[in-house]
Amino acid sequence: MDPFWSGRRLLIGVSGGIAAYKTAALVSALAQQGAEIKVVLTKAAEHFISPLAFATLSRQPAFTDAAFWQATRGRPLHIELGEWAEALLIAPLSANTLGKLAHGLADNLLTNVVLASRCPVAVAPAMNTQMWKAEKVAENWQQLQRDPRFWALPTTSGRLACDAVGEGRMLEPEALQEYVRALLWTGGKKDWQGKRVLVTAGGTREPIDTVRFIGNPASGRMGVALAVAAACRGATVTLAHGPLGIPFEPEPFGIRAIRVETAAQLEAALQAEFPQADLLWMAAAVGDVRPAQVYAGKLPKADLPQMLPLEPIPDLVAALAGNKRPGQRLIGFAAQSGDPLPPAREKLRQKGLDAIVANPIDQPDSGFGSSHNQGYWIPQQGSPERLPLAAKPTLAHRLLDLALQLELG
Repeated sequence: MDPFWSGRRLLIGVSGGIAAYKTAALVSALAQQGAEIKVVLTKAAEHFISPLAFATLSRQPAFTDAAFWQATRGRPLHIELGEWAEALLIAPLSANTLGKLAHGLADNLLTNVVLASRCPVAVAPAMNTQMWKAEKVAENWQQLQRDPRFWALPTTSGRLACDAVGEGRMLEPEALQEYVRALLWTGGKKDWQGKRVLVTAGGTREPIDTVRFIGNPASGRMGVALAVAAACRGATVTLAHGPLGIPFEPEPFGIRAIRVETAAQLEAALQAEFPQADLLWMAAAVGDVRPAQVYAGKLPKADLPQMLPLEPIPDLVAALAGNKRPGQRLIGFAAQSGDPLPPAREKLRQKGLDAIVANPIDQPDSGFGSSHNQGYWIPQQGSPERLPLAAKPTLAHRLLDLALQLELG
């Protein structure tokens, strides 16, 4: 369970499209996390999925145009819903509803709610590739994005319901959830817009031979969460990652991903990418040592060396910190057992970081592979701040807030 969602008031609008089945999955997932979800369906949406399905999944009534035009309530329904919502997500967004929103038209319950509310609105298009690329649709899409209230979510490419292969697929429920998390967290502000963020994630593997390696159990969850959160909040994000223990698709978030295996490969990626970055989150668990010799092929078990000579891996972070330009920031992580503060402070000083996140690996629901984390934010200037136990995607947003205090430039 992620306490972030408990009591959140999210209004979801559904327009006509087969992608509504993805919206149903999202409603179910968020309701199970404790969010309060209310759903408004257009007349066209009812041809694809029933209001009863959404009412069952959300544990709330689902509203249609019939309820709007009957006007049997004490106050207008579109006013009540607009005032109730913290945020609004329209998924799927059809070409028809897009056109109405772009030009401020309101001829049904959903479009009236949009005009009668002041909360931020995320819109997730879904349509056939030729429709998506049509000139008038493109014009309406650009028009909608001129209004800062709207968060225009991307489409992805793939096989569509019409069997065409191309652009126009609606985001999957997991990606929609992270955009909505960012929308609620920031109140609709793209506060990382214009920032270039470099993130490392996962562990490194140092080969002994072609099948054996020295590694660590890092899953990459924290680094991926930081990359996704920054991208949802408007940053241009590059993620350099080792092997990940979680599924991850960079396309829905516009993240540029660089896959590495060894510390040397990560070092090369950092040397190429760091000069352009405004901020580096060094969340990868880089090994400390590697075999002094790498054997070709697979060594027979009988030929494995009794003593494996090792050599130290250079400190990648310290080397980068020594070459920072003015306004460029570098934040590290310190995975510690026992009291994490003293060793984290020493790493902060030795490595020349702007801040470090000290997280315990010997506490319940924390550390490598866990879906949650906790610890301390330790800036170069100022006092440490406790980071209570939270789901890593939620903690990522808290860390982004703290990083903004470092005056990136």
